[in-house]
Amino acid sequence: MAKIKNIELPKDKHICIGLTEIYGVGRSLALQICEAAKVDSTKKVKDLTDEEVASLRSEVDKHVVEGDLRREVTMSIKGKMEINSYEGSRHKKGLPVRGQRTSSNARTRKGKGKVVANKKKVGK
Repeated sequence: MAKIKNIELPKDKHICIGLTEIYGVGRSLALQICEAAKVDSTKKVKDLTDEEVASLRSEVDKHVVEGDLRREVTMSIKGKMEINSYEGSRHKKGLPVRGQRTSSNARTRKGKGKVVANKKKVGK
């Protein structure tokens, strides 16, 4: 049972994929961690020894992940909202922040589409 940063890693996956369950660890960082811990990245999580898990834990501790990273991200968003920057105002309104179009798409941030009453289609 491999538990790193209070996250239970999936047993039947390779260690480089299993590490991506941790918030802030992607594929490239997972490969770097495996390389630094001297663990074969193609090894399954269930086949890891206690020493390998301990070395992986110590390598993950060197990076900002999970709760610390979440806190850091939310604090930076709150800071932008407080100083009323452009990005902060977009966060407040629930609109896309990074220049995406909003006339179509962006439904996940804007919400369900509004129906306009009594609008007739013009036929030709």
